[in-house]
Amino acid sequence: MTSTHIDPDVVAIRPVSPRTHKGCQECLRLGTQWVHLRLCLTCGHVGCCDSSPMRHAAVHFLDSEHPIVQSLESGETWRWCYVHENYV
Repeated sequence: MTSTHIDPDVVAIRPVSPRTHKGCQECLRLGTQWVHLRLCLTCGHVGCCDSSPMRHAAVHFLDSEHPIVQSLESGETWRWCYVHENYV
């Protein structure tokens, strides 16, 4: 997999709005539980973290190759890069 967020023709971080404010998009649809929420900074997808049973934020990265998420937890502003497995 290429590192799409450093490709000059691809913008990985865009101004986005969360697609939902109620929880993980897939968990809401499936009726499953989540622990913490992550916001995709490429498209606004809201998914659950890797501590959640379904890990929908990581699944979204694998499906879309959108590399960077930001925590949607109150008081948290950190961002994570799935490609480099590190904070950005």
